Amino acid sequence: MSHAEPPHSCLPWQWVSASPTMPHIDNNIKLDFKDVLLRPKRSTLKSRSEVDLLRSFTFRNSHQTYSGIPIIAANMDTVGTFEMAKVLCKFSLFTAIHKHYKLEEWKELAAQEPDCLQHVAASSGTSPSDFEQLEKILEALPQAGNVVTGEMVEELILSGADIIKVGIGPGSVCTTRKKTGVGYPQLSAVLECAGADFVMLGGMLAGHTESGGELIERGGKKYKLFYGMSSEVAMKKHAGGVAEYRASEGRAVEVPFRGAVEHTLRDVLGGLRSTCTYVGAAKLKELSRRTTFIRVTSQGPPLFGAGE
Repeated sequence: MSHAEPPHSCLPWQWVSASPTMPHIDNNIKLDFKDVLLRPKRSTLKSRSEVDLLRSFTFRNSHQTYSGIPIIAANMDTVGTFEMAKVLCKFSLFTAIHKHYKLEEWKELAAQEPDCLQHVAASSGTSPSDFEQLEKILEALPQAGNVVTGEMVEELILSGADIIKVGIGPGSVCTTRKKTGVGYPQLSAVLECAGADFVMLGGMLAGHTESGGELIERGGKKYKLFYGMSSEVAMKKHAGGVAEYRASEGRAVEVPFRGAVEHTLRDVLGGLRSTCTYVGAAKLKELSRRTTFIRVTSQGPPLFGAGE
């Protein structure tokens, strides 16, 4: 490696590499969802009840089909539980079950709630051969990881993936960006990865009866423990501790207990229907074509009592 010697007037002496030692800087502004709002448009809808939130998909590689509302409960053991799936399937919502359930527990779910299997991520049928295959998958589940760039999305699609999770560090209990300096603002990541057909919820579904996590009572109030799957709490629970070669990239928080998740789901779906009426989308599928994002400096004034 060649080096350039600084002028004699430069003190103290420093050796400066002639080769680049810093990453290239992309000066294009990347946006998060807090940086935008949706522009309202003329609507002919008379009621929110007219909005159709159901979508149907035929996947590129497996050619399997799926119909439902494209909201997925995250595959965290405090969110993606069998109990959560039993409620979400009644709303035609999808649950990405966390990977720490045992095969016998899957069999029990299939026997008790067979209709839920079409709305969970790891279902493959209910015959003995299906469960044998599921056991192999659970034992050696390939983790494609989260991606934030178009080239990695293309690579995973060509490798056989039907659904790809986009995002590094956007979660409410994720500390990856602070711990590693790696990440990508979520809106720009989604746009650059060809958009999104589904949205995944974690913290919004935490703290409910159906959520995993310890129930804590303190001072007459109830809380539920919610933590990232790369947090020290999760690694101690499932791997016996944090390996010496890695670091915790999540945190644990106590979420005020919120009761049955059904009430939260109705609120989320009601808000989504309202969004569609504001932009004139009779179907959820039309939403992206009916409006545009506008950049903002603030999404609105502070709400009274929001900090209480």
